[in-house]
Amino acid sequence: MPVVDSRKIALNAYRVMAYITGIGLVVLVCYAMPMKYIWGDSRPVAVVGAAHGFFYMAYVVCTLVLAERCRWRPVRAVLVALAGTIPFISFVAERKVTKLVKAMGPRGGSAAAGDRAGRGAAGGAERAADQQTDLNA
Repeated sequence: MPVVDSRKIALNAYRVMAYITGIGLVVLVCYAMPMKYIWGDSRPVAVVGAAHGFFYMAYVVCTLVLAERCRWRPVRAVLVALAGTIPFISFVAERKVTKLVKAMGPRGGSAAAGDRAGRGAAGGAERAADQQTDLNA
């Protein structure tokens, strides 16, 4: 069974939410707000604004999960989370965060942990047999 890197999973979720949040904010600022304040149609703001708010909350959760997995200081986590509130900055932050996390390398990386994880079901059967032998003795 392959070793699962929780940082990679958290990074992928963060990246998806950063793009969705960024696109939602750009649509809100560049389309919905002009529709409301120039042409008087507030419907796009209601729809796009609500969607952006929902996706922004998911973005914040993904940011906090990634921050926990990478052991970031709280200031970095807050700054990355705030990047979803400024148009186009979430795209810049996503690139920087991706480079930072990839430079950290995989989590855990010890040979013993990789050896245990690499055995899969066979390793589990061996451990069960060892435990059964101990119980019979």
